[in-house]
Amino acid sequence: MDDLSPPLVSPLPPLGRRHWHAQLSLGFAQRDQRSYLAHRLHQGPLVVQKSLHPEGDEVCHAVVVHPPGGVAGGDALHLSVNVDAGAHALLTTPGAGKWYKANGLRAEQTLAFNVAAGAVLEWLPQENILFDAADVRFEAQIELAADACFAGWEVVCLGRQAQHERWHVGRYQLKQQIRRDGQLIWNEVALLQAQDCLRESWVGLADAEVFGTLLVCAGAVPAELVAACRDLTLTNAHVGMTALPEVLCIRYVGHASQQAKQFFEACWQQLRPWYAGRAAVRPRIWNT
Repeated sequence: MDDLSPPLVSPLPPLGRRHWHAQLSLGFAQRDQRSYLAHRLHQGPLVVQKSLHPEGDEVCHAVVVHPPGGVAGGDALHLSVNVDAGAHALLTTPGAGKWYKANGLRAEQTLAFNVAAGAVLEWLPQENILFDAADVRFEAQIELAADACFAGWEVVCLGRQAQHERWHVGRYQLKQQIRRDGQLIWNEVALLQAQDCLRESWVGLADAEVFGTLLVCAGAVPAELVAACRDLTLTNAHVGMTALPEVLCIRYVGHASQQAKQFFEACWQQLRPWYAGRAAVRPRIWNT
């Protein structure tokens, strides 16, 4: 049911202001072996229209929608998700995130996830497309209980490939931290500017337009699953995998966001039976 408590922030500014500061708070719970959307509260244009159960009662799917369709300089999106003990939630988006020309202002996306004991949260959005001259900052703070599981990916495309647009000017920033029982298990900070030599360097992006990361936090991953993911072959792309005691990190660097998503989905199909105890079921929105 929807939460009718006061808004997350003070009311939106009067009509005429050019920038959106949108917030969405979601809470998932479990009752009688059914995971469900128990709390939903939004401020500004960031919503979940409906929760779904395409793979049965135990997993709740939700599609996060940003109705304007794109994020301009000065806009800020904040998504807060709490998954209660034993619940399983999967979140995705209906289409690529579009990050427009900055016009001197930075756009931001902030994620705040809390996953309780025995719960699972999967964050599997479509790609983010950075238009030429976009200035964006992505931040994620993820808090896990001792036996909670998190799996999530992010795919970034520099420039609009369909329009043969190059990312000549702009800036991409990332800050991502994951904690288990309050202890930091993953800390990643990145700063990439359009003119950085890292873009052409073979120790960087090697002139690739697309890069992405898949993280799975569910303890030590079995060696045979790492091997199965490594056996997935790609052409005209580079991938890498690092299995840490608490985090499995899989990277993609290449030239096609569709290839990156297909690769991550193939890895997800290999890994999900291990960390979630069930086969991967594609969200219905991916088929539209």
